[in-house]
Amino acid sequence: MSQSSLMPIFDGHNDVLLRLMRGKMQPERAFLEGDNIGHLDWPRMKEGGFAGGFFAVYVPSESGGVDVDAMMTQSQYDVPLPEPLRLDHSQQVTIHMAALLLRIERASKGEVKVCRTAADIRESMKKGALAAILHIEGAEGIDPDLYMLDVLYGSGLRSIGPVWSRSNIFGHGVPFRYPSSPDTGPGLTDLGKELIKACNRLKIMIDLSHLNEKGFWDVAKLTDAPLVATHSNAHAVCPHSRNLTDKQLAAIRESRGMVGVNFATSFIRADGQRSDETTLEEMIRHMDHFIEHVGVDGVGLGSDFDGATIPAEIGDARGLPRLVDAMRRHGYDEATLRKLCYENWINVLERTWGG
Repeated sequence: MSQSSLMPIFDGHNDVLLRLMRGKMQPERAFLEGDNIGHLDWPRMKEGGFAGGFFAVYVPSESGGVDVDAMMTQSQYDVPLPEPLRLDHSQQVTIHMAALLLRIERASKGEVKVCRTAADIRESMKKGALAAILHIEGAEGIDPDLYMLDVLYGSGLRSIGPVWSRSNIFGHGVPFRYPSSPDTGPGLTDLGKELIKACNRLKIMIDLSHLNEKGFWDVAKLTDAPLVATHSNAHAVCPHSRNLTDKQLAAIRESRGMVGVNFATSFIRADGQRSDETTLEEMIRHMDHFIEHVGVDGVGLGSDFDGATIPAEIGDARGLPRLVDAMRRHGYDEATLRKLCYENWINVLERTWGG
């Protein structure tokens, strides 16, 4: 398949910056020339039609000796969450990872663009450049007075998830628990509510994917922007705590918001198992459910590439055309495919960011 005939993919979430930070190869070179590790680098992305997406800054925790992979192959599990992180450490890692994306942009000589507007995304895709959004997954690197938020915004930050699954000063994330409802504890703190208001003022998109149900409704009451979950699946299909209930999906629809289907197998499979022996048809069940409950204009892809176990049928970014072909065989017409693969993301960002 020629590159010109590929369906462009705009993706709701990846963790390649964390992989590059931990890698042995110089990060800009590893990404731009390709290191063939994990799921993403620029050569493989071009081969698969990956045109842009959200590049997450995420501060990892120590595992504490917990074998999460083994736990998530059990019929039931409740993964213990790590302790909150220190601000000084989190800021160092946040700056490091944000700088990696900016350095990749600079080293790419026009092949990668950190986008701040929907027009930037459209122009980058038109030129064949990678349209990258600087995103934060878990706001541990942001101080209580939100000074770091302004600094990161000036560096291109346009999307933020207030929490990853562990708790922080802004709120409480949803644990990795199966089977479970997403109603797992308290929601946003007072500081978290101030963060949401600040994001609204700056027109930074708020990502709901790791918030628990109370946190979701806290954001819904406060925000004047579309409700967006960058990488989440349907609780009615897979009863995992990370997945969204039909009531949450109705609120996303009412706000003209968006949800990106997560490729992580433990959030796809009805049995909640982490296994790459997960079919594309199982993924498409979540798409069907989202289209029914959110509408065809509010559904996209949120791969979690380089951060999850994904179906072997996809493998890495080069396998995206196989997913598109499966969606086509399922009965989605070309106009629907364009919406699901890239148009809906650009449109919801335009509604969120303005202009």
